[in-house]
Amino acid sequence: MNQPLSDALAFFGATGDLAYKKIFPALHAMARRGNLNFPVIGVAKSGWDLEKLRVRARDSVRTHGGGVDEKAFAVLVRHLSYVDGDYKDSTTYSKLRNALCNARNPLHYLAIPPALFPVVVEGLAKSQSARDARLIVEKPFGRDLISAQKLNSVIHTVFAEDDVYRIDHYLGKEPVQNLLLFRFANTFLEPIWNRNYIDNIQITMAESFGVQGRGLFYEEAGAIRDVLQNHLLQVVGFLAMEPPLTTYHESIRDEQVKVFRAIRPLNAEDLVRGQFTGYRSETGVSPSSMVETFAAVRLQIDSWRWDGVPFFIRAGKCLPATTTEVLVTLKRPPLRKIDANNYFRFRLSPEVIIAVGSQIKKPGEQWLSQSTELKMLHDPELGELDAYERLLSDAMVGDGTLFAREDAVEAAWEVVQPILGNVAPVHPYEPGTWGPEEAGRLTRGIGGWHAPQK
Repeated sequence: MNQPLSDALAFFGATGDLAYKKIFPALHAMARRGNLNFPVIGVAKSGWDLEKLRVRARDSVRTHGGGVDEKAFAVLVRHLSYVDGDYKDSTTYSKLRNALCNARNPLHYLAIPPALFPVVVEGLAKSQSARDARLIVEKPFGRDLISAQKLNSVIHTVFAEDDVYRIDHYLGKEPVQNLLLFRFANTFLEPIWNRNYIDNIQITMAESFGVQGRGLFYEEAGAIRDVLQNHLLQVVGFLAMEPPLTTYHESIRDEQVKVFRAIRPLNAEDLVRGQFTGYRSETGVSPSSMVETFAAVRLQIDSWRWDGVPFFIRAGKCLPATTTEVLVTLKRPPLRKIDANNYFRFRLSPEVIIAVGSQIKKPGEQWLSQSTELKMLHDPELGELDAYERLLSDAMVGDGTLFAREDAVEAAWEVVQPILGNVAPVHPYEPGTWGPEEAGRLTRGIGGWHAPQK
């Protein structure tokens, strides 16, 4: 499906943290590849001028973009302009309209708190800046199902769903996309990727650090809202989806939605929450906080392919390692004398590993087996695009494949809606451990949680 190319980018929140850490490095990378050939307009209310924004951009690229390529940075500076003004002031949007010049299909990026989305969307509409335009919005897409529906309703007063690009940067990561390719590009895998051969699937997203000064944010989010409802359910979608139709550009997103709709809504019995010791002493955190910094769930997918196969997900801060890993455990062979341990292991970060656990004969006279692992390590230096560079480039050309669609967002909220809030107790755990011991009850009967190695 041919889409018009966006011919300008306006990003709101140009002086903010997201622009500093992600957007400027992505634009610099696009310039380095020769893909930055359109006006870039930063919009913010900071009392800044263009020169100060350029200084900020250089520092951003130096700190978070792997260093400044002077030739590429000169391209970025040449295309960069700045509008300073209050988002509630119509004059701001008049200045933006002038800065867009002759752009016919601009892309507007809202790198701002969701509470400001309605104000900016209305301002874009009144100034005619939303005509034939696209819109990028950052997660969180609401705090629950009702707020997500309200947010989508506000956006749709101005922008059609086909023109809305909801960034979940996890979908832009090369290793996450590799899950999809590995599943459907290898003939040997499809015949066994189902309930007949797979015993269970575990997904662990571990961080060895705490909230890093973002206590106020985390008090509003917690582990379930921060990573489970979005990042980790997206991984479940890639692992569990049916083969997409290659002739239809929306097929991948269609199949993801089918998975989310087939997941049974979670309940308190499916959930264990934890909080690391010392969290309540963090700046911005309530001394009596009941917010989880660790969440573990057991979910079921009611589909022909996955009926009876449990999916176990856990995510937490102050755990022994910083890594994200998927373990797909196969069922045992019928010969009970063979102590089989067959699996597929996907490490998504920090390094990228695809491994197959298999059995070979143990040296000696007896017919005993021993475990071995066949491992493939991906070299991250082979021209890999950063998630934000990829997603920004895709939005510019109108490719929504790696963006969250309205129905997927709402279906994911339906899965976690019953476990939001204090529906289950918060168990303490010590930093450097794999969370509260109570999480072990979820995996009782399958040998416990898989612990990724550092």
